[in-house]
Amino acid sequence: MKKTTIDNVTIIDIPKIIDAKRRGNLCVIENEVLPYKAERIYYLFDVPSDASRGGHSHINCHELLVALSGSFDVVVKDGKNQKTITLNKPDKGLLIVDGIWRELDNFSSGAVCLVVASETYSEADYIREYTEFLKSKQ
Repeated sequence: MKKTTIDNVTIIDIPKIIDAKRRGNLCVIENEVLPYKAERIYYLFDVPSDASRGGHSHINCHELLVALSGSFDVVVKDGKNQKTITLNKPDKGLLIVDGIWRELDNFSSGAVCLVVASETYSEADYIREYTEFLKSKQ
C-alpha cells in the first residue's frame, strides 16, 4: 500500500452553475473534475444520527464524498494523524485516496452522502479491521 497521509485527502470544488432566473443551482461531476475515471456511484441516506458508516480503508480505490443534503462528519486517519472534516455543501467534495481509514458519523436529519468511486466493488480492496490497517501502513 502506498504511504498516503491525511495530507493527501483534499476538498474538491464541484462546478456549480447558478441559474440566472433563480430556479435553483446545478452541480456537475464529470471525469475532468476527478483525478480518476468514475467506476461506481452510490449513496447513503436515512442514516440515524447516532449511527456510524465507513470504518474501513481501501487498498486501491479512491472516493469522492459529497453531502448532497444535510451534513455529516468524516474522520480520516493515516495511522499517525487524524482529522475530522464536516461536509455540508453539495458543491464541495472530499477526495479520499487509497490507504486512508475513514469513518462517517454525526449525520443530520435528511443527510444524503453521494460516493463517486474509482473502482467497482471488490471485497478484496477493503481493509475492515483497524489493526490490519495499521499493519499495512508500516
